[in-house]
Amino acid sequence: MGCLSFFDVRGLVPRPLRITVEATTLSGETTTTLYERGLARLIHHELDHLDGLLYTTRRRDGVTPIPVEEYRQTGRAWAYE
Repeated sequence: MGCLSFFDVRGLVPRPLRITVEATTLSGETTTTLYERGLARLIHHELDHLDGLLYTTRRRDGVTPIPVEEYRQTGRAWAYE
């Protein structure tokens, strides 16, 4: 996963592939939205920011970030487990 807080590295972190988010609209109504796969991971990442967490908090012990220049153009996408 990439993050603008760490723009020069990427890191694979465990995240759910399906999340349900409850939110309140500007008019005060409650909405519930289901997100899946890559979008679920992205939304979860951003919700962590709202809680003051960075992706490094969720990174497993022993997993080191990958410099962007090393990751770029490898032809490999992140594999969702």
